[in-house]
Amino acid sequence: MRPKTPKPGEKVVFLFDVDNTLLNNDQVTLDLQNHLRREVGARGARRYWAIFEGLRAQLGYADYLGALQRFRTDYSHDLRLLTVSRFLINYPFANRLFPESLDAIKQAKAWGRTVLLTDGDVVFQPRKVERSGLLEAVEGHVLIYLHKEHELADVAHRYPSRHYVVIDDKLRLLTAIKKIWRRRVTTVFVRQGHYALDPKIMAACPPADVTLERIGDLVRCHLAGLLEAARNKPA
Repeated sequence: MRPKTPKPGEKVVFLFDVDNTLLNNDQVTLDLQNHLRREVGARGARRYWAIFEGLRAQLGYADYLGALQRFRTDYSHDLRLLTVSRFLINYPFANRLFPESLDAIKQAKAWGRTVLLTDGDVVFQPRKVERSGLLEAVEGHVLIYLHKEHELADVAHRYPSRHYVVIDDKLRLLTAIKKIWRRRVTTVFVRQGHYALDPKIMAACPPADVTLERIGDLVRCHLAGLLEAARNKPA
């Protein structure tokens, strides 16, 4: 999935997170939990999630397929694992988009270049982006990193802009991006998903420039207000 070359002279670039920002990944995880319990039983399901959480702590991102591969070493003769693999690869991600997600992207495209900026592995995350319809919605402008907050120089190189608007459900990431780009970025916090509602994270991080209760609220924002929000925050 090769990012397209940006057009010259663009002034604002919108960078959308995917999981729990545009797409209800908590529901995807719940569906996988239920599928695992049906196929490999409660004990097998607990083992899978233990491996999954261990990998996430090690890698810093969710690796569903990597966890399944490691899980297989414990159950090498259990052919039911193949149904779990098919479940993940063929999951109907388009059905898990939050209401007005595509409308929010359409609105952002009217204001400037619109790009997906997400973390994840090199197989499942691109698959999710494609099957959800988000790849088509942003016309192929997708960036997938291991840790996107460490890749802002590469983001700016690929999509140069005077100003960025970053939309994400993870306040910790928005805080890290704000420290680097400062008034060059408007951080937009979307209060969706378990990270966005975690009181410990909320207490540990300063507020974003803009807070939305749901991604669809972006449709009712104004570009001037988004830009002014970054100017009004302390550097």
